[in-house]
Amino acid sequence: MALIGAGTMSATLGALLRRLQPDWQIEIFERLEGPALESSDAWNNAGTGHSALCELNYSPKTADGDVDITKAVSVNEKFQVSRQFWSYAVENTILGDPTEWIRPVPHMSFVAGEAGQEYLRKRYDRLAGHPLFPGMGHTTDFGELERLVPLMARGRSADQPFALSHFENGTDVNFGALTRQFVKYLTRTGTEVHYQNQVKDLERNTDGTWRLTVANRHTGDERTVDAKFVFVGAGGGALHLLQKSGIPEIKGIGGFPVGGQWLRCTNPDLVDQHQAKVYSQASVGAPPMSVPHLDTRVIDGKKGLLFGPFAGWTPKFLKMGSFMDLPSSIRPGNLLPMANIGLTEMGLVKYLITELAKNHGARVETLRDFVPSAQDGEWEKVVAGQRVQVIKPNGRGGTLEFGTAVVNAADGSIAGLLGASPGASTAVDAMVDVLQRCFPSRFADWKPALEEMIPSLGRDLAAEEGLFAEQFERSTRTLKLDQRA
Repeated sequence: MALIGAGTMSATLGALLRRLQPDWQIEIFERLEGPALESSDAWNNAGTGHSALCELNYSPKTADGDVDITKAVSVNEKFQVSRQFWSYAVENTILGDPTEWIRPVPHMSFVAGEAGQEYLRKRYDRLAGHPLFPGMGHTTDFGELERLVPLMARGRSADQPFALSHFENGTDVNFGALTRQFVKYLTRTGTEVHYQNQVKDLERNTDGTWRLTVANRHTGDERTVDAKFVFVGAGGGALHLLQKSGIPEIKGIGGFPVGGQWLRCTNPDLVDQHQAKVYSQASVGAPPMSVPHLDTRVIDGKKGLLFGPFAGWTPKFLKMGSFMDLPSSIRPGNLLPMANIGLTEMGLVKYLITELAKNHGARVETLRDFVPSAQDGEWEKVVAGQRVQVIKPNGRGGTLEFGTAVVNAADGSIAGLLGASPGASTAVDAMVDVLQRCFPSRFADWKPALEEMIPSLGRDLAAEEGLFAEQFERSTRTLKLDQRA
């Protein structure tokens, strides 16, 4: 088994396979000097633990003015799958101290104006009675705003219409630290991890296995490795490798890179006044990836605040990638879908141009919608990780998708993950999907073990309130989410 990339996806799949088939040989190839240094790194993503408690793009307004919670329920359920597997992993010493990578942080949604109030109230009415969204609160009272998020209330007029929905049981996840714990488990159970080793090419052998050409980035030496199964968990690098594999399932698929930037604050006086992840609505015409949010982050035991994201643009598919990443991904089959995006996604184009024109002062001015009293000198710019949005063919054109997608060969010998948010938060569900797609003849035999790891496997948590409550309480206890700092 060859896993390409030492990020959250490969580490999760490796841990699942190690429990299911402890006798299988697994090797991980990572182009950088350690695990989780690209998209999984703590400063390269928001670490929200996407469960749709606060992310308004998962519960969009419909054409008739209602609110559609279908995606919110789906994303929430997938995050519960992650929580269950993480709990199993802690209980079985696969993972160590969970406080190193997951903390309880309230999740909230904030809107301003009367139209925002109406939308958020409808969303609250749809979610408040749902089994997967227990304990939801909602307020338009300024005194409650001052109590819950004092930094956002400071300097704000009490007469300005607003609404705030809130959950106490949200989380902040350091996916970098989580990944490193998984990789430690894999190495101590016999997995070989090769750092500074970049997979340059993939070629199918005559017997259906795969030959990987691997270059040592220190010495420049190349070697070949044969594998019966390959998983491409290389983040933005996955598209190129899947294209090189030549599998027909990747034909026509392209990628659109979008960078990210944050404003970060580490001033303890300000950090102590905001203990929450607060999401709002994207501006009119802006894409879902632009949803602004003000987040409490706990990284390596240190608290800070992040605000953003502010988009950047570069043709790189990885933060530490090449300016040739985008041009070299263009193929005859995906040229039209990719070109079509420039014509059909004018909101995205306009958003990127506007974002690229912003200086530090303009970014802080945007922040003042959340923190009216924000001062330029209190916040610094941090560059986030690259995200590559999937472009899929659609007739003669293409469709830009804002999510994650598994691509696998028909024979199950190779699979890869493309796309972005909710990404790492739903890694366990995505990797179980990979197992089911790529190992159909073994999946039935694996199912009892998988059900031990993930008790809700194959079941509808939304329809089984008792099961959800039982597993949520278990994971809260096991992951020490009942212990507040």
